[in-house]
Amino acid sequence: MSRWKWRALLRRKIERRLKHYLGRIVQTPRNVLFRALSTNRVAGAPRRLQPLHAEGLGRIVFGKNVQIGVNSSPSFFSTYAYIEARNADASITIGDGTSMNNNFCAVAEHTRITIGKDCLIGANVEIYDSDFHGVRVAERHTSLPERARAVIIGDHVFIGSNVKILKGVTIGDGAVIGHGSLVTGDVAGGTVAAGVPARAIKAID
Repeated sequence: MSRWKWRALLRRKIERRLKHYLGRIVQTPRNVLFRALSTNRVAGAPRRLQPLHAEGLGRIVFGKNVQIGVNSSPSFFSTYAYIEARNADASITIGDGTSMNNNFCAVAEHTRITIGKDCLIGANVEIYDSDFHGVRVAERHTSLPERARAVIIGDHVFIGSNVKILKGVTIGDGAVIGHGSLVTGDVAGGTVAAGVPARAIKAID
């Protein structure tokens, strides 16, 4: 390797390190603020590269080596993760080794959201177990437990950015959900699904 290339590689390595540490310095007061604002004291210790706002009366559980936020990705400094287990019977569980990109949102109102191990979740992903409001005018301020259904996401699932996953969905192990998809029905393991609403496109070899 030439001296010029070696110096260029060294410079890039130093720049990456500086960016990483500067990012931590900037995010530290934001992390402290959102911890103070959170009403839910979560179980587990995720790596908070981005702030986490944890809310609700239910249970939020993180496995080992869970990461929230990605510093080399859009909206790192301007957004935060929002996770809420709204009522006492609601729960959200995120498995070991799962990584969530910036601006992640999950709300379990009456049932549960379960995310498996070693999942990759893109930016601006939203997951809900409920419609939160009735369709009829008289019911639009009412959310009934019987209308909520659990969301179950298996292990090694790859969810692209800007995906929305709605109540009652089960996504099998190893599935891939394409960018911008709206997932309203089950996705089999080992398949690629995409679209609005999401449909299976192909099996993964």
